[in-house]
Amino acid sequence: MAVKTITIDMEAYELLSQGKREGESFSDVIKARFGPQPTAGRFLARVKSVRISRDALDAMERQVRERRLSPARAARL
Repeated sequence: MAVKTITIDMEAYELLSQGKREGESFSDVIKARFGPQPTAGRFLARVKSVRISRDALDAMERQVRERRLSPARAARL
């Protein structure tokens, strides 16, 4: 893989470093921030190839129904 060396100031380095997770390279951080961003079109293109079983759909339906019966509430301060 070809590489390029760049120079950035310390403030930029600190910002870049803060966005870096363990095991991630600076290249990974830059690509995540400046690479192709998720869009509804990309999501729909991926979803078309996903197949979900009837059992999984039924489980999701039950989960949604249960949440409607017991909605989460914000803590009172």
